[in-house]
Amino acid sequence: MSDLTVPEKLEQLRNLMQNNAVDAYIVMSADPHMSEYLPDYWKIRQWLSDFTGSVGTLIVTQDFAGLWVDGRYWVQAEQQLQGTGFSLQKLTDDASSHLAWLKNNLKANSSIVVNGQTLSVQQFKALDQIAQSNGFKLNIQQDLISQIWKDRPPLPNKPIYLMQDGLNALSRSEKIKTIRQILVEKNIAGLFISALDDIAWILNARGQDVEYNPVFLAHLYINTEQVILFINQDKVDSTTRKQLHDDGVSIKDYAETALFLSQTQDQNVQIDPAKVSILHEQAIPKQVRITEDINPSTLLKSRKHASEIAHIRNAMRKDGVALCHFFHWLETAIAHQENISELTIDEKITYFRAQQDGFIGLSFSTIAGFNENGALPHYRATPEHYSEIKGDGLLLIDSGGQYNDGTTDITRVVPIGTPSDEQKRDYTLVLKCHIALAKTIYPEGLAAPLLDAISRHTLWQQCLDYRHGTGHGVGYALNVHEGPQVLSYYAPITPYSKLREGMIISNEPGLYHVGKYGIRIENLVVNQLKANSDQGYGDFLEFETLTLCPINQECIVKEMLNAEEKAWLNNYHANVRSKLSPFLQGEVLEWLITNTAEV
Repeated sequence: MSDLTVPEKLEQLRNLMQNNAVDAYIVMSADPHMSEYLPDYWKIRQWLSDFTGSVGTLIVTQDFAGLWVDGRYWVQAEQQLQGTGFSLQKLTDDASSHLAWLKNNLKANSSIVVNGQTLSVQQFKALDQIAQSNGFKLNIQQDLISQIWKDRPPLPNKPIYLMQDGLNALSRSEKIKTIRQILVEKNIAGLFISALDDIAWILNARGQDVEYNPVFLAHLYINTEQVILFINQDKVDSTTRKQLHDDGVSIKDYAETALFLSQTQDQNVQIDPAKVSILHEQAIPKQVRITEDINPSTLLKSRKHASEIAHIRNAMRKDGVALCHFFHWLETAIAHQENISELTIDEKITYFRAQQDGFIGLSFSTIAGFNENGALPHYRATPEHYSEIKGDGLLLIDSGGQYNDGTTDITRVVPIGTPSDEQKRDYTLVLKCHIALAKTIYPEGLAAPLLDAISRHTLWQQCLDYRHGTGHGVGYALNVHEGPQVLSYYAPITPYSKLREGMIISNEPGLYHVGKYGIRIENLVVNQLKANSDQGYGDFLEFETLTLCPINQECIVKEMLNAEEKAWLNNYHANVRSKLSPFLQGEVLEWLITNTAEV
């Protein structure tokens, strides 16, 4: 991303800091939409530090440079930060956060600078509280990085497109009407939205601005009289513009967003404080009452309609067909002792997915980690760092596809050569965790984080655990990570944590031994109403497993599975075989039949 080395970038940044009397410079992993996946233009943290993980916060002073990441990234960060001048700061709780570091290490009257475009309202409040209580001066207007990032990529400018008729259960106008009804009920005049997936969902539109996520850079304003899309106008062709206009959506330039907000006549405006930048919030006139709450669209899009779930099942079928071809190829290549690397895995799995109708691209960067690389939950092989697939061990493959009718995310583990007894035991423990969650029946409206313990129970009994959540929400032909549902005991319980019918979530327990191997088994599931469940205690939900791909059985210690667990696995494999076999033939069909045999 630059000809400069990380130490050279640090030196230039520190010189600018000294010239501008800046004591601490903070770099967030965000853009003005608080996105998880960023356009190249906003990959500031990656450019400055060379750390490629999806999250992390940097602080630079004249004598310190640190990167804060949670346990998912500790090993990866240690490797990537070597020789950069940045040190790993292990984030475990509030006391180990970058905010705590500022409080404990800066002197009164110290000047802190952070680009307000990349700071959410929520994050600003926490930072401002630290600044005020410790006598720090906080500046959110200064952007020092632009002065040293000379070859910074431009903002993306690819055209947007409207989804095919019939894919969405609700039209644009119906979604807008529903949101307006919610605003009226809450006595809210205007709604400002920056979250890209919310905007794409509301408009039934998709884009190509962010790798893996079919979204486009835009902001949206909705009130009772108008819907305004703030976007680079070159991205909207005349046909799309007319269709949006026919549904009451007018278009203004992306750069006019703050100016429009500063001139709003609405008496009160709602924003999502986790998804709107502090600079946009501060552009709203002081006399306008601001209501902070989750975007109504976030809750609406989290619950997929029956027709949309039917489309997602079709995407899962296509993904399953591609994966059967891939795993058959992998098994054959290994048997013939072909030269295979982690990079080959990425290339081949993408190739087979691309053969399917409606394939748009990957839903995230493929994780193919052999042995010790599999112990890094967010590992990605690169031409500079990858492993050959040879010898004995475990190969973890976490991958997903974007189709016009659904988003997929799946993890499987394949034994290479002869797996050890320890690896087989651990694999079976993780499988038992996966099955435990898949079989769970629970009250509708239960807070999602409370289910996490059910999945982890088997590992906890062995004093084992994993440092990531067990499940995340998944969008409909949209972002592979979607809120508000999250299945993790690390996550706070909020009024929006409740599991509802139609929500899609991942089921992905794991186990990782640093320097040795990693195991994760992941399917996507959808919350469905349990038939005849109301026994006087309300409705109950159960999970329907959507993902269609055999779970490798070579590593299973069958004696460790009880009768119910064996029955679940056999039923799952019977469903996979039934759904996929009509679309396969020859050796690949034989592979499917063999790998879905009963335990």
